Amino acid sequence: MKGRCADGDSDLAALVRWLCNGGKMEAELEKKLLIDVARLESEGEILEGEVDIVDLDEEFVHPFGGVRYRLKAQLFNTELVVQGHLEQDFDLVCSRCDREFDTTVKVDDFCVSCEVPPAAEFVDLTTEARESIILALPTYPLCDEDCPGLQQKVEKPADGRWSALDGLKVE
Repeated sequence: MKGRCADGDSDLAALVRWLCNGGKMEAELEKKLLIDVARLESEGEILEGEVDIVDLDEEFVHPFGGVRYRLKAQLFNTELVVQGHLEQDFDLVCSRCDREFDTTVKVDDFCVSCEVPPAAEFVDLTTEARESIILALPTYPLCDEDCPGLQQKVEKPADGRWSALDGLKVE
């Protein structure tokens, strides 16, 4: 049976948060997704939390908050298998109407398998989680499936030089 901290986290999740913050329990989000394989229970463990690992410097994509995760981590001899769910909130710009909107990008099938060296205490899954979230971003984000796009203004050309051709009869 795994222990729980006062805030509801498992001992392992609390230790991961403590180590990521340089030994300080802080309210700010961690910057790495680390799995403590040295303390991982043999039947596996459910890990839940939030880490700030998606830092994009893009004009039309702005993450806010952290990546929320619910993962099951299990060690099979020297192989770590982690699978579960990731999600991140983003401010995006609609590719049709150029309007900003908020959305949540979800990865329901996050799965990583990696070899753990015998002396390793931690496995860093930051890169894998970050890449999964970025790959799940929509290529052409839409604020709504029925977005009409930008309103087109049709104006008649003011150039009268071509008006002489309007009367030309072609047979």
